[in-house]
Amino acid sequence: MTSAESSQPARSWTRLDGVDLLRGLAIFFVLMNHVNMRLLGAKVPYTHGLPPQLVSSLVWNGQFGVQIFFVVSGFLITSTTIRRWGSLAQINLRDFYRLRFARIAPLLLLLLAVLSVLHLAHFKDFVVSQKTGGLGRALLAALTFHINWLEAHRGYLPASWDILWSLSVEEMFYLFFPLFCRLFRRGRSILLPLLVFAVLGPFARSHAFNPNPVWREYSFLGGMDAIAIGCLTALFVTRQHPSRALRWMLGSLGAALLLFSLCFSIHAYRWGLGRNGLNMTILAAGTSMVIATLSRTQWRSPRILAPLAKLGQLSYEVYLTHVFIVLGLFRLFVAANKPMWAVPVLFLCVIVLAGILGKLVARGYSEPINRWLRRRWGDGPSRLGSVIEPMPAGRGEEPISA
Repeated sequence: MTSAESSQPARSWTRLDGVDLLRGLAIFFVLMNHVNMRLLGAKVPYTHGLPPQLVSSLVWNGQFGVQIFFVVSGFLITSTTIRRWGSLAQINLRDFYRLRFARIAPLLLLLLAVLSVLHLAHFKDFVVSQKTGGLGRALLAALTFHINWLEAHRGYLPASWDILWSLSVEEMFYLFFPLFCRLFRRGRSILLPLLVFAVLGPFARSHAFNPNPVWREYSFLGGMDAIAIGCLTALFVTRQHPSRALRWMLGSLGAALLLFSLCFSIHAYRWGLGRNGLNMTILAAGTSMVIATLSRTQWRSPRILAPLAKLGQLSYEVYLTHVFIVLGLFRLFVAANKPMWAVPVLFLCVIVLAGILGKLVARGYSEPINRWLRRRWGDGPSRLGSVIEPMPAGRGEEPISA
């Protein structure tokens, strides 16, 4: 690839159904968890009499959902980078940062503007306390991607700000990602820093190495291992062509690890996996195996799962805006005297309305600005996504795009 070719971003591609479903599952867990936290705060005993593991799997998997997000993010960014520039070593730093800005900044800046207005208007649940540094400190942390550090050292911000902790982890990783790609550009040396991140993750989440409970959940290294595992997955998929039998084994093992992580989390904690930070590593490994398998097949999700896949496609917009839905509907629930029969209705309405709001925001704001910025900077795709390189001819399989 010549320098002229590498400087011109490639066109975008279709999507991987399995990846969208994973993102949909992740945002579902986040939504369920945030409604659950409101109900517990209001002392609504809605889980009384339910099996503990069922409760844990449905409403306590929000952190696991974010971990899935991180793996998917690393996979998509790496596979897109390889397709766009031919290899990680050929990455164009200026264009990489421009494309990240086009995707992340418009909605983030709008959200911060809205939150600032709500804070200044003294709306309940949106006021940033002086204990955490006030509005100015929160804005600085959000714009320089260290909300997680601020909360670990000064206490939690309002829920609408708190969700930005994961964006801090993700964007801090991508701030240095292209620099590492250029620095470790010889052969497969890029594997070294990615493997280091993958190894350090459990230590950052371990009780023994990290006594701060908030930092155990929100630390940079505690989330970057999943992103690195996603990057390694993309490198594996683009360089290796596993046989059908190996793909079946990877997919089965990955699905088993996901099932264990999400449906047997209490047993995992009893076995010490949570205390040692390994439960998240197992979840990330399972997610990566499933992605690796789905990216090398022609699997298409059934129509019954279309709403979940659509929720996954809108995951960024839903994630940044869903707190408004959660808080609004919860106030109606409290005003109705917190009827127990309305609890499942509350969960369902939050999921549906958060999806609708995310779609409206994506269609009317973030996607048009994203495309406008990309066209201005020389990209101009009509559809945005990532891609997996086609299989070599003669393997009996169609090219697979993400």
